[in-house]
Amino acid sequence: MPPTGTAALITWLLISAFVTFSVAASDDAVLDTEGQPLRPGVNYYTVAAEQGNGGGLKLGSTASCPPEVVQDPDEANNGLPLSFSPVDPNQTVVPLYKENNIKFSAATVCAQSTVWRLGSDESTGERLVRTGGEEGNPGKDTLGNWFNIVDDGDAYKLVYCPTVCSFCRPNCGELGIFESNDGTRHLAISEVPIKVVFKKAD
Repeated sequence: MPPTGTAALITWLLISAFVTFSVAASDDAVLDTEGQPLRPGVNYYTVAAEQGNGGGLKLGSTASCPPEVVQDPDEANNGLPLSFSPVDPNQTVVPLYKENNIKFSAATVCAQSTVWRLGSDESTGERLVRTGGEEGNPGKDTLGNWFNIVDDGDAYKLVYCPTVCSFCRPNCGELGIFESNDGTRHLAISEVPIKVVFKKAD
């Protein structure tokens, strides 16, 4: 269950403080598997860093639009390519800790965009990452569309804790995998974050 009340506030304060202090301490770029900085607008695969934890991220079923972000269960599959757009449009690299829009570079039958956004599933209560977000325009109206990439040693974690709205208090959390009854591996807020690496797409 997601934290509520005082627990939610404490979670937000801890993660936002972590992001704030990390930004002050480092302007380093996120690196791909070849040790090169990620570049805005360039396509990368986002895949599980640890063996046995599934493959890359991709679009879920389009039976219901907009589709969710899911993980391919086969670790041999890279998923679909993604691109990143930093909150600062003048950034020439994808920065650690600062907010980014993330979107799939793929076609879909749905009319909505493939930009990630955080949403809720009414049937399970889980906070799942979906598509259909808006790119750019940082502020309260796009609060659910911004994600951070944080260093985790030899891999990275994806975090939802946007600071694009000075008076908003988002319910922050790290992204992991929620497996539904049909075996679909949804990207969602989780107490067990998924560690990922980024492979440049051909």
